[in-house]
Amino acid sequence: MLKTRGKRNIFGRILSLLSKEKSGEIDRELPFAVMMFTTLAASGVTLYESWKKMRVVHLLPKIQKDAEDVVRQVEVLGYDPLTVMEKKAEKTTSKLYRDFLAGFVSSVRSGGNVVSFLKSKLHSILEIQNAAATRSIEKLGALVETYAVMLIVILCTYILYVVMSSTSIFELRQTGSVASSAPEPFMYVLIFLIMPSISIVFMAVAHLARKSSFISLGSVYRKVIVPVVGASAFLMLVIFVPQVQFIMESFSLAAIVTLCLIVVSVPSALAYHRVAVVNFAAEESMPSFLRDVTEARKIGLSPEKSIIHASKRRGYGRFSGLLELVRSQIEWGVALKKIFTNIRRKLQSWPVLVHFFILVETIEIGGGSAKALEILAEYSEKNRDIEMNKRSMLKPYIVLAFIWSVLIAFTTTIVAVTISVLVQISVPGMAPSSFDVMQQQITLFSIGIIFQTWMSGFFVGKVSEGSFAAGFKYSAMLAATAYVSLILSQHFMAGLFTSGYT
Repeated sequence: MLKTRGKRNIFGRILSLLSKEKSGEIDRELPFAVMMFTTLAASGVTLYESWKKMRVVHLLPKIQKDAEDVVRQVEVLGYDPLTVMEKKAEKTTSKLYRDFLAGFVSSVRSGGNVVSFLKSKLHSILEIQNAAATRSIEKLGALVETYAVMLIVILCTYILYVVMSSTSIFELRQTGSVASSAPEPFMYVLIFLIMPSISIVFMAVAHLARKSSFISLGSVYRKVIVPVVGASAFLMLVIFVPQVQFIMESFSLAAIVTLCLIVVSVPSALAYHRVAVVNFAAEESMPSFLRDVTEARKIGLSPEKSIIHASKRRGYGRFSGLLELVRSQIEWGVALKKIFTNIRRKLQSWPVLVHFFILVETIEIGGGSAKALEILAEYSEKNRDIEMNKRSMLKPYIVLAFIWSVLIAFTTTIVAVTISVLVQISVPGMAPSSFDVMQQQITLFSIGIIFQTWMSGFFVGKVSEGSFAAGFKYSAMLAATAYVSLILSQHFMAGLFTSGYT
């Protein structure tokens, strides 16, 4: 009976988490969906036609699915669109979506101004999203601080293990026993399984808390496959093949591991950088472009000429190249929907693509009225401000990552080297095998620190930019930082003890 209840509780929690995740996805898409409803209504498009248009918005998959269901129930089952929206308001798990649907139905039935209601609701949703973004930053900050505490616990675990291992070697020497010629298996489990698993758990939590604005980053992740295979093969050869082990006479194993991790990260880091530079520029410049289109439309230019006029402005940065392509295609008579398809192949920024899609639909369906374009430009600017504010407030946590990398490397190395020297002083006749074990432990801890900081780079990338792909550059830099810190701390301790002896 208790087992059955336990299974039901677990199942209920899983359903609750799935429900919250689905609600979060709808809330993320809702501002853009309401923006499209608003611009279409301002262009004179009816409610039902707006739902039909939503069926082709692949960038908003949750809303698109609901739109298909609305059209199916209206055309196949014969229900009224308002009745269908009422039913959806009752069933949805998203409070924002429920309020929007119920308010929309009430506004239409009361004969109110639908455009005015939609503008008011859009403003309200964006204000709620802004407050939610602020709260999410606080949650991410708490998550990063918790992760830093976890790294401190790892640091304490490393230090404790070093002390216990050195003490056991000392006791073995005192009793006349012979120390093992290799570190204990638990040490490998601790460094290469337990600690990385904890980091993976934190990365999973960060993935739920922070969503990326980029889509279709598969090409970035695929670039890591060949380097991973090559670096793994090279590392295995160096460690296990005697004919290649001469490399470790010139370079330490920690240096080789660091080099392999950097080689793994660099190709994907460069690929992501090329994507990020263009797309971040597009996210920053798109609202200004929409504002220029709107102002040009207000003076009487046609929608197409307004786009051409706005695209000639300087100051869009890397986004200007894409706008030049748009302008040339319009001048050659290419349809706007075809132009949008071409842009989608070149951009991965979800907000930019949604805004451009709404612009195209507003022009294609409603003639691109100045009123509709004004709504689009105004709320595109607000959405940009929210995202840029979130990104800027999360940047300080990048510095924190480098601080904890240096701290872990310095502290662990200093303690390990100090204890190693003290044991040698306390036991002058210590067997070479015991000394080798201590050196192997220091090397293993160094590799573990480098690997741990490399993994933390993906956590930092997810928190700061919303994508694990951003973590490749941070991983390479953090691994290099940890290695340099290890070398400096070892040289510092060697110089300190040398000067102490002299």
